[in-house]
Order: sequence, then C-alpha cells, then structure tokens
Amino acid sequence: MDNYHIEKTGTFWSLKKQGAVHASKTAGTKEELVILASEFLKTHTASLKIHNEDGTIQEERTYPRSADPSRSPG
Repeated sequence: MDNYHIEKTGTFWSLKKQGAVHASKTAGTKEELVILASEFLKTHTASLKIHNEDGTIQEERTYPRSADPSRSPG
C-alpha cells in the first residue's frame, strides 16, 4: 500500500507520495486538494494522511475503503 500526504508547502497545499521528490497534485486550499486527492486515489490502494498547517496529522483515509486494515476482524 502506498502512503500519500497532504501538507502545506509554502503558499499552497501538495499531495505527495511518501519518498517522492515532486508532488502528484497541488492546490490553493486544503479542501480543494482533498477532493483532487480522492479522485486521484480512486485507482490506487493507498493510505492518505491529511496534515494541519503545523504538520500534525488531522485525519487518515484508506483507498479503497475496503483496504482499511482497521476494519478487518481480529
């Protein structure tokens, strides 16, 4: 499973695959980028961590939802 992060980068927000040098997507607002990221990750099996401006993790999502390990029994 790939790991992606939405983080504030200067004056814009970026979606970046963990370990990548360049952003996969960028947007002017976090809300806009969350929508773009959801569309982009529809075809991936990935974990998305959405960060606050201070770098702390606000939320974590799994794509597709059925791949979420916390939903498995045990």
